[in-house]
Amino acid sequence: MITVTQDNSKLQKKAATLVEALPYLRKYADEIFVIKYGGHAMGSTKLSKQFAEDMTLLKQVGIHPVIVHGGGPQIGAMLDRLSISSKFVDGLRVTSKATVEVAEMVLGSICKSIVADIQAAGGKAIGLSGKDGSIVTATKLDRKTTEPLSNIEKVIDLGFVGEPTHVNPRLIEQCIAGGNIPIISPIAVGEDGHTYNINADTMAGAIAGALGARRFFLLTDVPGVLNKDKEMLTELDRESIATLIADGTISGGMLPKVDTCLKAAEQGVKGAVILDGRIKHAILLELFTERGAGTLIRA
Repeated sequence: MITVTQDNSKLQKKAATLVEALPYLRKYADEIFVIKYGGHAMGSTKLSKQFAEDMTLLKQVGIHPVIVHGGGPQIGAMLDRLSISSKFVDGLRVTSKATVEVAEMVLGSICKSIVADIQAAGGKAIGLSGKDGSIVTATKLDRKTTEPLSNIEKVIDLGFVGEPTHVNPRLIEQCIAGGNIPIISPIAVGEDGHTYNINADTMAGAIAGALGARRFFLLTDVPGVLNKDKEMLTELDRESIATLIADGTISGGMLPKVDTCLKAAEQGVKGAVILDGRIKHAILLELFTERGAGTLIRA
């Protein structure tokens, strides 16, 4: 007879994890989660496969993930290979006709790669862009600046950079009903018929609002919103955010992320989370543990 000695402490720890997750599984059953996916997590083969497994798991337990992905570094690399110059204004790439064509091509390739990862993990996924089924209608985005000496306001032409003006969630809802995970590229058509490249954070937030998502997850390369002592703040609302902006705690690149989360919450999302995508199983830790892993923002 063969006997196997098991480490009961490890087994008990696994069982405790399942028990802790159970009430959250009930709480989020049949709810929609919108995830903005990008940054380091998307650039790492190991993390991207773990992300696909996590999304497949969510779908299998009755939660409906919708993924909007970025691709700025990949677009930049392809532009360099093609010797197409580009510059940034306030974090937005000035986008010529040639640049938006490259962006659409690169984002389409990324979308297919995410679909393949999810299907390899045992899930079902469909790749889309904001163009498909008129999911997102865009308008041209301009930036204004003021000359420091003359105090004259000037409009900066960003080219084919857009912002969402209308979201039609019907096609996304049909994909969800069919048991699929929608993967959406941040490209959309304007009422003028032109194709526009849209900031993925902004597009994901708009889609989350239109779907009435239970949660909007913004995966970044930082561990949520930090206080002056570099400690993560677990929950914020509009009033506390205003205070943190006023004293300089929230600044720089975190400002537009917090603003995107607030707008999503104001559009009907019950909670938006800024989360470090470099952490293994970050979304699962945020959802299914009492402490969470990011900064939750409510209206």
